[in-house]
Amino acid sequence: MTRVLPRKIIHMDLDAFFCAVEELHDPSLVGKPFAVGGRPEGRGVVASCSYAARVYGVHSAMPTAQALRLCPGLIVIPGRHHEYTAYSRRVMQHLSNLTDAVEQISIDEAFIDVTDLKAPAREIAETLQRTLWDEFHLPCSLGVASNKLVAKIANTVGKATAEPGRPPMAITVVPPGQEAAFLAPLPVVELWGVGPKTAQRLEALGVKSIGDLATWPEGDLVQRFGTYGHDLIRRAQGIDTRSVASEHRIKSMGRETTFVRDVTDEMTLRRVLCQLVEDVGQRLRRAGRAGNTVKLKLRWADFTTITRQITLEEPTAYDDVILQAAEGLLRAHWPKGRAVRLIGVAVSNLGPPAMQLRLWDKSYEKQQRLQAALDHVRERFGRDAIRRAIVINDKA
Repeated sequence: MTRVLPRKIIHMDLDAFFCAVEELHDPSLVGKPFAVGGRPEGRGVVASCSYAARVYGVHSAMPTAQALRLCPGLIVIPGRHHEYTAYSRRVMQHLSNLTDAVEQISIDEAFIDVTDLKAPAREIAETLQRTLWDEFHLPCSLGVASNKLVAKIANTVGKATAEPGRPPMAITVVPPGQEAAFLAPLPVVELWGVGPKTAQRLEALGVKSIGDLATWPEGDLVQRFGTYGHDLIRRAQGIDTRSVASEHRIKSMGRETTFVRDVTDEMTLRRVLCQLVEDVGQRLRRAGRAGNTVKLKLRWADFTTITRQITLEEPTAYDDVILQAAEGLLRAHWPKGRAVRLIGVAVSNLGPPAMQLRLWDKSYEKQQRLQAALDHVRERFGRDAIRRAIVINDKA
Protein backbone atom coordinates (compact mmCIF):
# COMPACT_ATOMS: atom_id res chain seq x y z
CA MET A 1 0.00 0.00 0.00
CA THR A 2 1.44 3.38 -1.04
CA ARG A 3 1.89 5.87 1.80
CA VAL A 4 0.68 9.36 0.92
CA LEU A 5 3.01 12.02 2.28
CA PRO A 6 1.48 15.19 3.78
CA ARG A 7 1.39 18.18 1.47
CA LYS A 8 3.62 21.17 2.10
CA ILE A 9 1.61 24.36 1.47
CA ILE A 10 2.95 27.86 2.07
CA HIS A 11 0.82 30.99 2.30
CA MET A 12 2.89 34.08 1.46
CA ASP A 13 1.81 37.59 2.34
CA LEU A 14 4.01 40.61 1.58
CA ASP A 15 4.08 42.80 4.70
CA ALA A 16 2.53 46.25 4.08
CA PHE A 17 3.41 45.77 0.42
CA PHE A 18 2.52 49.21 -0.97
CA CYS A 19 4.41 50.90 1.86
CA ALA A 20 7.41 48.61 1.42
CA VAL A 21 7.65 49.62 -2.25
CA GLU A 22 7.33 53.31 -1.33
CA GLU A 23 10.20 52.93 1.16
CA LEU A 24 12.36 51.53 -1.65
CA HIS A 25 11.75 54.72 -3.65
CA ASP A 26 12.11 57.03 -0.64
CA PRO A 27 14.23 55.51 2.19
CA SER A 28 13.49 58.53 4.40
CA LEU A 29 10.03 57.02 4.99
CA VAL A 30 11.47 54.01 6.83
CA GLY A 31 10.27 53.99 10.43
CA LYS A 32 7.86 56.90 9.91
CA PRO A 33 4.05 56.78 10.15
CA PHE A 34 2.76 57.10 6.59
CA ALA A 35 -0.08 55.82 4.47
CA VAL A 36 -0.77 55.18 0.80
CA GLY A 37 -4.22 56.45 -0.09
CA GLY A 38 -6.47 59.30 -1.11
CA ARG A 39 -6.47 62.84 0.25
CA PRO A 40 -8.82 63.56 3.19
CA GLU A 41 -10.60 66.44 1.42
CA GLY A 42 -11.69 64.06 -1.34
CA ARG A 43 -13.13 61.40 0.94
CA GLY A 44 -9.98 59.38 0.44
CA VAL A 45 -9.33 56.10 2.23
CA VAL A 46 -6.15 54.37 3.35
CA ALA A 47 -5.06 51.64 0.92
CA SER A 48 -2.07 50.64 3.03
CA CYS A 49 -0.21 52.05 6.01
CA SER A 50 3.20 51.57 7.55
CA TYR A 51 3.63 49.62 10.75
CA ALA A 52 4.66 52.82 12.51
CA ALA A 53 1.24 54.26 11.60
CA ARG A 54 -0.57 51.15 12.83
CA VAL A 55 0.67 51.81 16.34
CA TYR A 56 -1.70 54.82 16.34
CA GLY A 57 -4.65 52.68 15.27
CA VAL A 58 -4.47 53.51 11.55
CA HIS A 59 -5.49 50.63 9.27
CA SER A 60 -6.44 49.87 5.69
CA ALA A 61 -9.88 50.97 4.40
CA MET A 62 -10.01 53.69 7.08
CA PRO A 63 -11.03 57.18 5.86
CA THR A 64 -7.88 59.27 5.49
CA ALA A 65 -9.44 62.10 7.55
CA GLN A 66 -9.95 59.70 10.46
CA ALA A 67 -6.40 58.38 10.09
CA LEU A 68 -5.05 61.94 10.35
CA ARG A 69 -7.06 62.52 13.51
CA LEU A 70 -5.55 59.41 15.07
CA CYS A 71 -2.07 60.28 13.84
CA PRO A 72 -1.70 64.04 13.14
CA GLY A 73 1.84 63.58 11.78
CA LEU A 74 0.75 60.95 9.26
CA ILE A 75 2.37 61.34 5.83
CA VAL A 76 -0.12 60.59 3.04
CA ILE A 77 1.20 59.39 -0.33
CA PRO A 78 -1.03 59.02 -3.41
CA GLY A 79 0.67 55.77 -4.46
CA ARG A 80 2.16 54.35 -7.65
CA HIS A 81 0.11 51.33 -8.61
CA HIS A 82 2.13 50.59 -11.74
CA GLU A 83 5.18 50.14 -9.49
CA TYR A 84 3.28 47.84 -7.14
CA THR A 85 2.17 45.72 -10.09
CA ALA A 86 5.72 45.50 -11.44
CA TYR A 87 7.12 44.35 -8.09
CA SER A 88 4.26 41.88 -7.65
CA ARG A 89 5.02 40.30 -11.02
CA ARG A 90 8.67 39.85 -10.08
CA VAL A 91 7.77 38.21 -6.80
CA MET A 92 5.21 35.87 -8.41
CA GLN A 93 7.73 34.93 -11.09
CA HIS A 94 10.19 34.03 -8.35
CA LEU A 95 7.55 31.82 -6.72
CA SER A 96 7.00 30.14 -10.10
CA ASN A 97 10.70 29.36 -10.16
CA LEU A 98 10.19 27.31 -7.00
CA THR A 99 7.18 25.32 -8.14
CA ASP A 100 4.56 25.15 -10.88
CA ALA A 101 1.78 25.26 -8.28
CA VAL A 102 1.41 28.96 -7.49
CA GLU A 103 -2.05 30.40 -6.79
CA GLN A 104 -1.99 34.18 -6.66
CA ILE A 105 -4.75 35.48 -4.38
CA SER A 106 -4.07 39.20 -4.72
CA ILE A 107 -1.30 41.59 -5.70
CA ASP A 108 0.64 40.73 -2.53
CA GLU A 109 -0.58 37.27 -1.53
CA ALA A 110 -0.24 33.73 -2.87
CA PHE A 111 -0.35 30.04 -2.03
CA ILE A 112 2.47 27.78 -3.18
CA ASP A 113 2.58 23.98 -3.05
CA VAL A 114 6.16 22.85 -2.39
CA THR A 115 5.37 19.20 -1.70
CA ASP A 116 7.70 18.07 -4.50
CA LEU A 117 10.68 19.92 -3.04
CA LYS A 118 12.97 17.73 -0.97
CA ALA A 119 13.85 20.20 1.81
CA PRO A 120 11.68 20.48 4.96
CA ALA A 121 8.84 22.99 4.70
CA ARG A 122 10.31 25.32 7.33
CA GLU A 123 13.66 25.42 5.54
CA ILE A 124 11.94 26.24 2.23
CA ALA A 125 9.98 29.04 3.93
CA GLU A 126 13.09 30.49 5.57
CA THR A 127 14.97 30.45 2.27
CA LEU A 128 12.04 32.07 0.46
CA GLN A 129 11.71 34.84 3.04
CA ARG A 130 15.46 35.53 2.98
CA THR A 131 15.59 35.55 -0.83
CA LEU A 132 12.65 37.96 -1.22
CA TRP A 133 14.40 40.31 1.21
CA ASP A 134 17.84 39.98 -0.40
CA GLU A 135 16.59 40.25 -3.98
CA PHE A 136 13.68 42.71 -3.73
CA HIS A 137 14.11 44.13 -0.21
CA LEU A 138 10.48 43.25 0.46
CA PRO A 139 9.46 41.83 3.86
CA CYS A 140 7.02 38.94 3.87
CA SER A 141 5.33 36.61 6.33
CA LEU A 142 4.68 32.94 5.70
CA GLY A 143 2.28 30.34 7.04
CA VAL A 144 3.19 26.69 6.50
CA ALA A 145 0.84 23.71 6.87
CA SER A 146 -0.49 20.64 5.11
CA ASN A 147 -3.38 22.57 3.53
CA LYS A 148 -4.41 26.05 2.41
CA LEU A 149 -6.90 26.69 5.20
CA VAL A 150 -4.44 26.13 8.04
CA ALA A 151 -1.52 27.79 6.22
CA LYS A 152 -3.55 30.97 5.78
CA ILE A 153 -4.68 31.05 9.41
CA ALA A 154 -1.16 30.24 10.59
CA ASN A 155 0.12 33.29 8.76
CA THR A 156 -2.55 35.49 10.30
CA VAL A 157 -1.61 34.23 13.77
CA GLY A 158 2.10 34.74 13.14
CA LYS A 159 1.66 38.31 11.92
CA ALA A 160 -0.50 39.17 14.94
CA THR A 161 2.23 38.18 17.40
CA ALA A 162 4.87 40.45 15.83
CA GLU A 163 6.52 43.36 17.58
CA PRO A 164 4.44 46.56 17.14
CA GLY A 165 5.79 49.18 14.75
CA ARG A 166 7.86 46.83 12.58
CA PRO A 167 7.14 44.43 9.69
CA PRO A 168 6.27 41.00 11.16
CA MET A 169 8.57 38.92 8.91
CA ALA A 170 6.86 35.95 10.61
CA ILE A 171 7.15 32.27 9.77
CA THR A 172 4.53 30.07 11.44
CA VAL A 173 4.64 26.31 10.86
CA VAL A 174 1.88 23.87 11.78
CA PRO A 175 3.27 20.29 11.68
CA PRO A 176 1.19 17.61 9.93
CA GLY A 177 -1.28 16.06 12.36
CA GLN A 178 -1.41 19.19 14.55
CA GLU A 179 -3.95 21.12 12.46
CA ALA A 180 -6.95 20.69 14.76
CA ALA A 181 -4.89 21.34 17.91
CA PHE A 182 -3.47 24.54 16.40
CA LEU A 183 -6.92 25.85 15.45
CA ALA A 184 -8.74 24.79 18.64
CA PRO A 185 -7.99 27.81 20.89
CA LEU A 186 -8.57 30.43 18.18
CA PRO A 187 -11.80 32.49 18.04
CA VAL A 188 -14.35 30.93 15.72
CA VAL A 189 -14.39 34.11 13.60
CA GLU A 190 -10.83 33.27 12.45
CA LEU A 191 -12.19 30.34 10.46
CA TRP A 192 -12.73 30.84 6.73
CA GLY A 193 -16.40 31.22 5.91
CA VAL A 194 -17.37 32.42 9.39
CA GLY A 195 -18.40 36.06 9.10
CA PRO A 196 -19.72 38.29 11.87
CA LYS A 197 -23.32 37.07 11.51
CA THR A 198 -22.39 33.39 11.54
CA ALA A 199 -20.07 34.02 14.49
CA GLN A 200 -22.93 35.65 16.41
CA ARG A 201 -25.20 32.65 15.76
CA LEU A 202 -22.49 30.25 16.88
CA GLU A 203 -21.66 32.25 20.02
CA ALA A 204 -25.35 32.23 20.92
CA LEU A 205 -25.01 28.44 21.05
CA GLY A 206 -21.94 28.71 23.26
CA VAL A 207 -19.53 28.05 20.38
CA LYS A 208 -16.78 30.61 20.88
CA SER A 209 -13.60 28.85 19.78
CA ILE A 210 -12.78 26.74 16.73
CA GLY A 211 -12.25 23.84 19.15
CA ASP A 212 -15.82 24.26 20.39
CA LEU A 213 -17.05 24.09 16.81
CA ALA A 214 -14.92 21.02 15.98
CA THR A 215 -16.64 18.98 18.72
CA TRP A 216 -20.19 20.24 18.16
CA PRO A 217 -22.68 17.61 16.92
CA GLU A 218 -22.55 17.74 13.13
CA GLY A 219 -26.22 16.87 12.74
CA ASP A 220 -27.23 19.91 14.78
CA LEU A 221 -25.05 22.21 12.66
CA VAL A 222 -26.56 20.81 9.47
CA GLN A 223 -30.04 21.36 10.87
CA ARG A 224 -29.22 24.98 11.71
CA PHE A 225 -26.97 25.92 8.75
CA GLY A 226 -27.94 23.42 6.06
CA THR A 227 -25.20 21.62 4.10
CA TYR A 228 -22.86 24.44 5.14
CA GLY A 229 -22.77 22.73 8.53
CA HIS A 230 -20.68 19.90 7.04
CA ASP A 231 -18.12 22.43 5.80
CA LEU A 232 -17.98 24.16 9.17
CA ILE A 233 -17.11 20.92 10.97
CA ARG A 234 -14.44 19.91 8.45
CA ARG A 235 -12.78 23.32 8.55
CA ALA A 236 -12.85 23.42 12.33
CA GLN A 237 -11.06 20.06 12.34
CA GLY A 238 -8.39 21.48 10.06
CA ILE A 239 -9.45 19.47 7.00
CA ASP A 240 -9.03 21.10 3.58
CA THR A 241 -8.39 19.07 0.42
CA ARG A 242 -8.39 21.95 -2.05
CA SER A 243 -5.42 22.04 -4.39
CA VAL A 244 -3.24 25.05 -5.11
CA ALA A 245 -4.61 26.03 -8.50
CA SER A 246 -2.39 28.00 -10.84
CA GLU A 247 -4.59 30.09 -13.10
CA HIS A 248 -1.93 31.91 -15.10
CA ARG A 249 -0.17 30.43 -18.09
CA ILE A 250 3.38 29.61 -17.13
CA LYS A 251 5.81 31.34 -19.50
CA SER A 252 9.00 29.93 -18.04
CA MET A 253 10.28 27.37 -15.57
CA GLY A 254 13.42 27.91 -13.56
CA ARG A 255 15.26 27.20 -10.36
CA GLU A 256 17.88 29.20 -8.51
CA THR A 257 19.82 29.03 -5.27
CA THR A 258 21.61 31.52 -3.04
CA PHE A 259 24.86 30.28 -1.50
CA VAL A 260 25.45 30.58 2.23
CA ARG A 261 28.98 31.73 1.33
CA ASP A 262 30.04 33.25 -1.99
CA VAL A 263 31.47 30.63 -4.36
CA THR A 264 34.57 31.07 -6.52
CA ASP A 265 35.18 27.41 -7.42
CA GLU A 266 34.21 26.36 -10.95
CA MET A 267 33.43 22.73 -10.08
CA THR A 268 31.06 23.82 -7.31
CA LEU A 269 29.23 26.14 -9.68
CA ARG A 270 28.96 23.40 -12.33
CA ARG A 271 27.73 20.89 -9.75
CA VAL A 272 24.99 23.20 -8.46
CA LEU A 273 24.07 24.21 -12.02
CA CYS A 274 23.67 20.52 -12.88
CA GLN A 275 21.31 19.97 -9.95
CA LEU A 276 19.25 23.01 -10.90
CA VAL A 277 19.00 21.83 -14.51
CA GLU A 278 17.80 18.39 -13.39
CA ASP A 279 15.04 20.01 -11.31
CA VAL A 280 13.95 22.26 -14.18
CA GLY A 281 14.02 19.43 -16.71
CA GLN A 282 11.91 17.21 -14.48
CA ARG A 283 9.34 19.96 -13.99
CA LEU A 284 9.14 20.55 -17.74
CA ARG A 285 8.59 16.88 -18.50
CA ARG A 286 5.97 16.50 -15.77
CA ALA A 287 4.08 19.47 -17.20
CA GLY A 288 4.44 18.20 -20.77
CA ARG A 289 6.24 21.41 -21.77
CA ALA A 290 9.43 22.28 -23.62
CA GLY A 291 11.25 25.52 -24.31
CA ASN A 292 13.86 26.79 -26.73
CA THR A 293 15.42 29.57 -24.65
CA VAL A 294 17.84 28.71 -21.84
CA LYS A 295 18.69 31.49 -19.37
CA LEU A 296 21.53 31.68 -16.86
CA LYS A 297 21.31 34.02 -13.87
CA LEU A 298 24.36 35.05 -11.83
CA ARG A 299 24.60 37.40 -8.89
CA TRP A 300 28.01 38.64 -7.82
CA ALA A 301 29.14 39.33 -4.25
CA ASP A 302 28.22 43.03 -4.61
CA PHE A 303 24.60 42.02 -5.49
CA THR A 304 25.02 42.98 -9.17
CA THR A 305 22.90 40.53 -11.15
CA ILE A 306 23.25 39.47 -14.79
CA THR A 307 21.00 37.30 -16.94
CA ARG A 308 22.24 35.76 -20.17
CA GLN A 309 20.36 33.52 -22.56
CA ILE A 310 20.72 31.39 -25.66
CA THR A 311 18.04 30.28 -28.12
CA LEU A 312 18.10 26.64 -29.25
CA GLU A 313 17.12 25.38 -32.68
CA GLU A 314 14.06 23.65 -31.27
CA PRO A 315 12.21 23.26 -27.95
CA THR A 316 13.64 20.79 -25.45
CA ALA A 317 12.90 19.36 -22.01
CA TYR A 318 15.98 17.14 -21.82
CA ASP A 319 18.54 17.64 -19.05
CA ASP A 320 21.56 17.07 -21.30
CA VAL A 321 20.52 19.72 -23.82
CA ILE A 322 19.63 22.29 -21.16
CA LEU A 323 22.83 21.61 -19.22
CA GLN A 324 25.02 21.94 -22.31
CA ALA A 325 23.48 25.33 -23.06
CA ALA A 326 23.70 26.52 -19.44
CA GLU A 327 27.32 25.45 -19.07
CA GLY A 328 28.16 27.26 -22.30
CA LEU A 329 26.63 30.44 -20.88
CA LEU A 330 28.58 29.95 -17.64
CA ARG A 331 31.88 29.59 -19.50
CA ALA A 332 31.15 32.66 -21.61
CA HIS A 333 29.96 35.03 -18.90
CA TRP A 334 31.59 33.99 -15.62
CA PRO A 335 35.08 35.45 -15.14
CA LYS A 336 36.98 32.60 -13.49
CA GLY A 337 37.51 33.18 -9.79
CA ARG A 338 34.82 35.87 -9.47
CA ALA A 339 32.69 35.32 -6.36
CA VAL A 340 29.10 34.19 -7.06
CA ARG A 341 26.32 34.76 -4.54
CA LEU A 342 23.45 33.26 -6.54
CA ILE A 343 23.13 31.03 -9.57
CA GLY A 344 19.97 30.12 -11.45
CA VAL A 345 18.77 28.54 -14.67
CA ALA A 346 15.46 28.86 -16.50
CA VAL A 347 13.85 27.63 -19.70
CA SER A 348 11.39 29.96 -21.42
CA ASN A 349 9.31 30.30 -24.61
CA LEU A 350 7.42 27.23 -23.47
CA GLY A 351 5.13 25.14 -25.59
CA PRO A 352 4.38 21.49 -26.38
CA PRO A 353 7.44 19.28 -26.92
CA ALA A 354 8.68 19.10 -30.51
CA MET A 355 6.77 16.37 -32.30
CA GLN A 356 9.06 15.91 -35.32
CA LEU A 357 9.55 12.27 -36.28
CA ARG A 358 13.27 11.55 -36.28
CA LEU A 359 13.18 8.14 -37.89
CA TRP A 360 16.84 8.22 -38.81
CA ASP A 361 18.17 10.02 -35.73
CA LYS A 362 19.28 7.15 -33.49
CA SER A 363 20.99 9.48 -31.00
CA TYR A 364 17.71 11.33 -30.41
CA GLU A 365 15.87 8.05 -29.88
CA LYS A 366 18.56 6.88 -27.44
CA GLN A 367 18.40 10.18 -25.53
CA GLN A 368 14.63 9.90 -25.27
CA ARG A 369 14.79 6.35 -23.86
CA LEU A 370 17.59 7.23 -21.43
CA GLN A 371 15.77 10.29 -20.07
CA ALA A 372 12.57 8.28 -19.60
CA ALA A 373 14.49 5.58 -17.72
CA LEU A 374 16.20 8.13 -15.45
CA ASP A 375 12.87 9.80 -14.67
CA HIS A 376 11.29 6.44 -13.82
CA VAL A 377 14.08 5.49 -11.38
CA ARG A 378 14.04 8.90 -9.69
CA GLU A 379 10.26 8.94 -9.38
CA ARG A 380 10.36 5.52 -7.72
CA PHE A 381 13.48 5.73 -5.56
CA GLY A 382 14.11 9.47 -5.18
CA ARG A 383 16.24 12.02 -7.02
CA ASP A 384 19.48 10.79 -5.38
CA ALA A 385 19.05 7.26 -6.75
CA ILE A 386 20.93 8.28 -9.91
CA ARG A 387 23.24 11.28 -9.99
CA ARG A 388 25.74 12.59 -12.50
CA ALA A 389 29.42 11.94 -11.91
CA ILE A 390 30.15 15.62 -11.23
CA VAL A 391 27.75 15.54 -8.28
CA ILE A 392 28.95 12.17 -6.93
CA ASN A 393 32.61 13.17 -7.20
CA ASP A 394 31.96 16.35 -5.28
CA LYS A 395 30.46 14.35 -2.39
CA ALA A 396 33.15 11.67 -2.42
